[in-house]
Amino acid sequence: MTEQVKSKQRVTDHGEVFTSEREVNAMLDLVKQETERVDSRFLEPACGDGNFLAEVLSRKMAVVKRQYKRNHLEFEKYSVLAISSIYGVELLEDNAQECRNRIYEIWNKEYTSVCKKDANDLAREAVRYIIQHNILCGDALTMLRSDGEPIIFSQWDLVSGNKMKRRDYRFDQMMKDTQDQLSFDSVPIGMEYDSEIDAWVPVPIMEYPLTNYWEVQDAIEF
Repeated sequence: MTEQVKSKQRVTDHGEVFTSEREVNAMLDLVKQETERVDSRFLEPACGDGNFLAEVLSRKMAVVKRQYKRNHLEFEKYSVLAISSIYGVELLEDNAQECRNRIYEIWNKEYTSVCKKDANDLAREAVRYIIQHNILCGDALTMLRSDGEPIIFSQWDLVSGNKMKRRDYRFDQMMKDTQDQLSFDSVPIGMEYDSEIDAWVPVPIMEYPLTNYWEVQDAIEF
């Protein structure tokens, strides 16, 4: 766990104070069951260098290790699923990059330790690619990236066997309050009606073909 303050100047300029390990664990224990679900998604809208996300991933990886350590292919697959469920937005690029590095190192340490000679660089490349798309530099309040473009998150789902499905969504559309917009006369932009939950839900702005989870970095949009 990193120090709570990097410098007084950063506190003054950005209000940057990192959450301590004790508080991180106390807060995550409130949703302990979800932290131990491999596919349960977590978003930290001000992730800093990753105190919360690192602990969430560590808990998920412990579950994957406990269940699949004797089957290296299953361990690899579900460890990739675990890391694909973790999202963060961070205002400062150096923090965002530290978070990406930290998350990758946690995953790779466990992956290498469990899979040993079966560990491969294709899986590592896929995980780096997923992290790059899940941990973004931007402002969660304006829902814009540091370059002024809308924040876009990728949803990764294991669909069949080793196949993973990627769908991209705009963050601002995901955060719309649509419960009062159930009239078909005025369909909210970027939304579609889901009769099962009686609500408008975001429409993906991009979809990708089913791809082996270790090849998501090579999938071509359609």
